[in-house]
Amino acid sequence: MTENPDRDEHSRRNPAGELHAQFRATRADFERQLEARRLQFEKTNERIKQKSGRNLLGAIGIGVVLGGLLLLSLLVNKDLFMLFAAVLLGISSVELATALHAMGRRVPRIPSAVTAVVAVPAAYYFGILAAIAVVIVGTLVVTLWRAVEITRGYHAVAEVSLRKDFLAAGFVQLYVTLLGAFAVALVAQPEGQWWTLAFLIIVVSVDTGAYVSGLNFGKHLMAPKISPKKTWEGFAGAALASIIAAVLLSLFMLHQPWWFGLILGPIILVTATLGDLGESHIKRTIGVKDMSSWLAGHGGFLDRLDSILPSALVMYLLYILVVH
Repeated sequence: MTENPDRDEHSRRNPAGELHAQFRATRADFERQLEARRLQFEKTNERIKQKSGRNLLGAIGIGVVLGGLLLLSLLVNKDLFMLFAAVLLGISSVELATALHAMGRRVPRIPSAVTAVVAVPAAYYFGILAAIAVVIVGTLVVTLWRAVEITRGYHAVAEVSLRKDFLAAGFVQLYVTLLGAFAVALVAQPEGQWWTLAFLIIVVSVDTGAYVSGLNFGKHLMAPKISPKKTWEGFAGAALASIIAAVLLSLFMLHQPWWFGLILGPIILVTATLGDLGESHIKRTIGVKDMSSWLAGHGGFLDRLDSILPSALVMYLLYILVVH
């Protein structure tokens, strides 16, 4: 093998050029590996999305942001939770009122959102009975608003029915505002922020357990006409996750005996699952895929509260029974 004296001489004369060439080759190789990892992640994420119907990366990002804000509001200053809850409930009421337009029901969004926002401090400072009063008055105001719209010829839907719009307005307030007010009323109780955080962790455990178990083992559909992605294998994973989380939270957060978790876990499992299925049924009845597209990978705010809202009611009642 013969050596090239000209090339060796050039390398000795230009060491910086040789180093630069090596750097470019290393960077190109790193970029190729990075692109390969990106493509592999996108393919994996697409397979998960096709099977579960969820954008994994977007869902994780939104979940981290909302979870961080929630922890900040609960652990730093409970008063901040009022602001957090008012924003969530106000937006969720607008989402549901907007979605109901698809099935021909007109629910004025401004008074609906105002009622949801007002119910939050009412529940926090004066209790759940005050929130119920706000919901009743708010529903009447929404209906009166709609009556004025009809009188002025602003129908916005083909079929004009004040009675049906009144029922739709009441449904928005009962489903979003009143159930959300139970979480606010629970936070306002002594040590109530820990009970709220506990049931939220269990709800997340239910969702995560169902997601992981269903993704890997799901074969038998649970309610195909309502939610085609839910399986009994996923429900089993959710049950296991909820019981483990509830037992640990009972011991280390709620200062209750370990067996209280055996009661709390299945209860939240049922309410969270029914809440999820219930909202899926509502969306199918209305004819929409998501309540909105404001949250990447999650749909709308109400799509994230579906399991939480009924669980808040049950946790509030459990707190009253156990603590008081």
